[in-house]
Amino acid sequence: MSTQPEAHSWFGPSLLDAGIEPAESTREFSRLWRGFMTARVTLGLVLLLSQGAIYALGHSQNTSLLVVCSGYFAATLAVRLLSRPRQLGRTFDPQWLSTIGVDVMTFAALQFAQGGSGINYTPLFALPVLLASVLGSLPLALGTAASVTLLLLASASWLTLRVPGDATPHFMQSALTGVGCFVIAFLANQLSVRLASEEQRARRSRLAARVQRQVNELVIESLPDGILVVDMRATVRAANPAARHLLGSGHSIQTTSFALDTESGWQELAELASRSFAQSDVQQADVSIHHAGQGPRRVRVRTRLTATQGSSGENLCVMFLQDQREVEARMRTEKLASMGRMSAAVAHEIRNPLAAIAQANALLGEDLTDPRHQQLTLMVQQNAKRLEKIVEEILDISRVQRRDQTAPLQTLALNEAVERICQDWSQQTRSQHVLRLDLSPAQLDVAFEPEHLRRVLVNLLDNARRYASEQMEAIQVSTRVLASRQGVLGVWSNGPPLEQSVERHLFEPFFSSESRSSGLGLYICRELCEGHGASIVYQRTRRTMQGRSVEGNEFLVSFRLPRPAAGIGASNGKMIAAPWHRTHP
Repeated sequence: MSTQPEAHSWFGPSLLDAGIEPAESTREFSRLWRGFMTARVTLGLVLLLSQGAIYALGHSQNTSLLVVCSGYFAATLAVRLLSRPRQLGRTFDPQWLSTIGVDVMTFAALQFAQGGSGINYTPLFALPVLLASVLGSLPLALGTAASVTLLLLASASWLTLRVPGDATPHFMQSALTGVGCFVIAFLANQLSVRLASEEQRARRSRLAARVQRQVNELVIESLPDGILVVDMRATVRAANPAARHLLGSGHSIQTTSFALDTESGWQELAELASRSFAQSDVQQADVSIHHAGQGPRRVRVRTRLTATQGSSGENLCVMFLQDQREVEARMRTEKLASMGRMSAAVAHEIRNPLAAIAQANALLGEDLTDPRHQQLTLMVQQNAKRLEKIVEEILDISRVQRRDQTAPLQTLALNEAVERICQDWSQQTRSQHVLRLDLSPAQLDVAFEPEHLRRVLVNLLDNARRYASEQMEAIQVSTRVLASRQGVLGVWSNGPPLEQSVERHLFEPFFSSESRSSGLGLYICRELCEGHGASIVYQRTRRTMQGRSVEGNEFLVSFRLPRPAAGIGASNGKMIAAPWHRTHP
């Protein structure tokens, strides 16, 4: 039976469309086949018992019927136990002979052998016709019906020869039974085909629905915005990970469903959901989620009501939660990117006039003898150098952002590079007495370009020098290996703690607590570290300074190790003290 082709969903063709029979269809056919075979065994047992009873009671001395029933029961039992489910073909093949053929021949033999006993075995022919119609094709079903009709006509002829008289009723009964077999074969086959088609369509729909549900769940689970499904009793039926993160990490949120009115910080959400149900309309508001020991978290919430669910008439409220901090961060990132492009363009335009000013000031200073005039040219020179440094830092930002991420990173020995950079810096800034160097005894090889490491470390050292005291060991540079076999570079200073407003924007460009700073040093350090697969963080830690524990500011750079370094397991991050004021007197 032909059906109209259905349009494929965007998930692609299903297994049935691809011509692959799923295992579920095979199991259903096997169950149907076993049902028919069990019915044949049951019928054989009933025939055997009935013929045995007739023979035992002496109503019939014909043992041929008992032999036929015994053989039929043995044949059906053997097929049920020894054969495997197989589709019937379109012709009278061996599979047909071992099942339907046995039924037709057995029932025909019973019909021929019963003689004039008055028992009519004609209704039994419905079983092979149904078997061929359901498990086979339409030609096989019609062929089986035709064979049954011919056998019935032959039986009528044989009965007419044995019992003289009017043969019309016998032939009429055989003809009507044959017509009924043809009708049963056709209708049963059409119903079977229709049911198989509906089953395939239902299976295809279930497959598409299952894939659609999996895709929807995957999308919802990975959404950055939170999604809550709330009923009229303020009970959360479902929540994705983003929503659970926004709501907090309390004990009540660890379960699959929870109530919004159980936490005081969620009251605004519960009230918004209640207002949505009461007004049956979309609601939007900015709410604050408060938890003990945590700052308020501003969230923008939009609600939508679903259609009525079930006979109870209950609908659900879907709440979309968006963290305002992420929105502000994206806006700030876009502004910073635009500002960076504009600053780079302005820096290029400033560079040439600035070089001309510096050169003209140098030439003018050669002809001046008045100390006051020389002091003015010195001021021009200092500010020109400051402007040149700012221009270079702004241009460095664009160079860092344009770095080819696919290029292989250079490997360097961290301890040797840090020692060399610290020695050069301490000599240039005359800070040997305040710098202490602690290097890990393990040989650390990290993936970082030497010049970029110099810029990162010098920036951190300059920043530490700006806020550290003049005491010995006020600045400490260390290298160590974590348990995860990751190399870490630390720059510590005994400076005062940072204000929360300063710490929050520490790595942002053009942000600085100093009026004479461009605010690009730490930002460039972060960009260089991220470009090499490393990370940089700030923390407030305690270090030993001149034999006593002192609290200070520390910047930690975690590197990506290209390969296991020799001796790491034995060192386990042990520090070696090497103060510069002793190494370089």
